[in-house]
Amino acid sequence: MTETQDRLATACPSCSPDLETVHEVLSPGGGSLTVRCTECSHVHKVQPEPEREVTLDVVVSQDGESFTANVTTPADETVETGDEFLLETEDVLATVRVTSIEIGEMKRAESAPAEEIKTVWTREVDNVSVNITIHPQDGRHDDSRSITAYVPGDYEFVVGETDSFGDDEFEIDALVVRGDAEGYFRDRYEEPGDTVFAKDLKRVYAYDETSRAWSAW
Repeated sequence: MTETQDRLATACPSCSPDLETVHEVLSPGGGSLTVRCTECSHVHKVQPEPEREVTLDVVVSQDGESFTANVTTPADETVETGDEFLLETEDVLATVRVTSIEIGEMKRAESAPAEEIKTVWTREVDNVSVNITIHPQDGRHDDSRSITAYVPGDYEFVVGETDSFGDDEFEIDALVVRGDAEGYFRDRYEEPGDTVFAKDLKRVYAYDETSRAWSAW
């Protein structure tokens, strides 16, 4: 029995008991479907076939550490790199993004049906760490320093705007996008007003505003 949203192919006890014909789905009820044969208009009930499911191993990366969990999904569900889904287990509840799909020994794919997947590699995107390189105002990169900001995944970094974390204040100069981010046309953004979510960032480049802020006092 093959089912779509409003039609399915199944045997008709009136006109085609041995072969499937197209039926119109009228209404579900009591765990069964009420259908009408498009060949003879006979109305009857059918028991839909249960959806076949598989259990996937999921490796979640979070701030340099990782753990393994399991998720159950329809066997024919297509998983793609860049997909985000809610991972819910006894120990964790987090939104994760697919970064790699393993379909065999040392074999990776950009997408695959769930039943062909060996392991799904992901990273958490609810709360993320962002690497920020801060250059001094005089532009001498030899004196640059790096900090790490811990922010929600949907926190926005905007080129040209001033941001601060702890004792550090800086003006954003450029945003480098991660390879697994979706919806971006470039891997680096440098125009004033360009905006990237924290979960999509590989690195932020900025100019130090800390000394300037102190001198204002």
